[in-house]
Amino acid sequence: MHSDLIIRPVTENDAPRLLEIFGPYVEHTAVSFDWEVPSPEAFIEKIHRITLLHPWLAAVKDGIVIGYAYASPFKVQAAYCWSVETSIYLDPQYQHQGVGRILYTHLEDILRRQNIVNACACIAYPHPVSIAFHKSMGYEECGHFHCSGYKLGQWQDMIWMEKALMPHPKEPQPFIPYSQLSNCFSNS
Repeated sequence: MHSDLIIRPVTENDAPRLLEIFGPYVEHTAVSFDWEVPSPEAFIEKIHRITLLHPWLAAVKDGIVIGYAYASPFKVQAAYCWSVETSIYLDPQYQHQGVGRILYTHLEDILRRQNIVNACACIAYPHPVSIAFHKSMGYEECGHFHCSGYKLGQWQDMIWMEKALMPHPKEPQPFIPYSQLSNCFSNS
């Protein structure tokens, strides 16, 4: 079904297209709690910062990025290094076609190679499509925060969902930064 879909690492050259996808989420929804679309320079800096430690993947069809997903640190303290926050954004015309599932599957495979144990997603509430997607990927709701952000003229709730990427070991294996992994992609 998606034999023409390529999953590959994001590069800074993708920033303009990623912003085309991300911008409407910022400007017209509470999916992102950002109030303003970041500048290309700020977005490139974010790509560099995140990909030192965690994966940021693009879904490409016919040479065009149609969506992306990434993992970022859950918190900055060292004890959290086995936990990440996942994020995903798709071009609306490619939603509900399995692209998100493919992106998250690749993302989670890489996170397991990094010895990441926990994936968490922060989702604006209500957002039934995103909640259903995450549930279908094995995430479970673990927290609901009321009126935790103000956007689009009203207070917004958010929920946290979590997924164990592997059984929790008595003692975790060392975290491996994404920039130190090799051979993550056979189709890039």
